[in-house]
Amino acid sequence: MMIALHKNARTTPAIRAEIASSTDSVLALAQRYGISEETARKWKKRTSVHDASHTPHRLQTTLTPAQECVVVELRRTLLLPLDDLLAVTREFICPKATRSGLDRCLRRHGVGNLGNLKPAHLRRRARRSRPTSRATCTWT
Repeated sequence: MMIALHKNARTTPAIRAEIASSTDSVLALAQRYGISEETARKWKKRTSVHDASHTPHRLQTTLTPAQECVVVELRRTLLLPLDDLLAVTREFICPKATRSGLDRCLRRHGVGNLGNLKPAHLRRRARRSRPTSRATCTWT
């Protein structure tokens, strides 16, 4: 079984389990396994021997849920590009809004791609240009 460890991890799940179940002092465990006392104390306290998630449990956004709804509806109705929508958002909704935060908000609500929001008859079609014949090109 492959264990996915962080490249700087000094302990494995087996060592962590030994630390958690040991009755030795934190100092003795730290010296035995070549880790800091803080690390030994941390694994002694934990109930699981696996790494904890490092992703945030709550997104840090500058827009409230109500403001996000307004921005999403503006995007759907006015079909504004991101930079124009950012200017409107900063002027009338939230002056602290950032471009990256607004982009994440739009993607989260499924309106990140402006091309997908436009009606089919307004979408620009990619046209293949046909190469001109060599006879019409003159280099003089």
